[in-house]
Amino acid sequence: MKDTTSLADLGQALLTGRIRVVDCTATLGPRTPLLKLPPEFADDTPPIEIHPISKYGDRGPFWAWNWLKVGEHSGTHFDAPHHWITGKDYPDGSTDTIAPQNFVAPANVIDCSAQAAEDADFLLTAEGVKAWEAEHGEIGEGEWVLMRTDWCKRNHDEALYLNADETGPHTPGPSADCIQYLMEKKVLGWGTECVGTDAGIAGGMTPPYPAHNLLHANNRYGLASLVNLSELPAKGAILIAAPLKIENGTGSPIRALALVPA
Repeated sequence: MKDTTSLADLGQALLTGRIRVVDCTATLGPRTPLLKLPPEFADDTPPIEIHPISKYGDRGPFWAWNWLKVGEHSGTHFDAPHHWITGKDYPDGSTDTIAPQNFVAPANVIDCSAQAAEDADFLLTAEGVKAWEAEHGEIGEGEWVLMRTDWCKRNHDEALYLNADETGPHTPGPSADCIQYLMEKKVLGWGTECVGTDAGIAGGMTPPYPAHNLLHANNRYGLASLVNLSELPAKGAILIAAPLKIENGTGSPIRALALVPA
């Protein structure tokens, strides 16, 4: 009865506005910024396309609908373990085999916006996470950890968002020891407001791309291109981040929603 009452209370809190739903998702469309990789190293995701099938015309007089061309890792998206070679062998590592319980969990939001404004290559370290825990409380097993940088304010412009020069992209993210520490704490996953879960300079780290490498080696999940983390408290929000149930999917665009106290 207690759990039933809790769900009823949640329903009423949503209906009365005592709990607010924050959209943590960027609009998905042809102008959505997409990751760019060196052409000698890898192929890129093709640009997003939206094509009308019909719109209240001769081929469908009462309805409108479109067909899409979109990569699994486009826009605000979910990285499944099968996205990376370190997670390729997990039987529950694709978007159609992950337990749905893992798409909803408490969120810890670490505010690095001031540091990211000063240094585009800012890295959140394990010591930085521990300092945040000392102020806000310990990060628990099975919880999301989100890095707020306000980088989402750039996502209207792909060049500004990717922030690349002749040396490569420059975007904030986690250090290798940060992700290793979170794996030791058995968190559910890691999310950022940048185009990927790793920092722009992560290709030169040990291991390369530690967020991808270590998260998926531990059968954990990544979230990228989140927005509006500034509207979430450091603790107390519930994040819903459900990918499409794509057969053998390595990831999926999502509608990420956070439940926060009003």
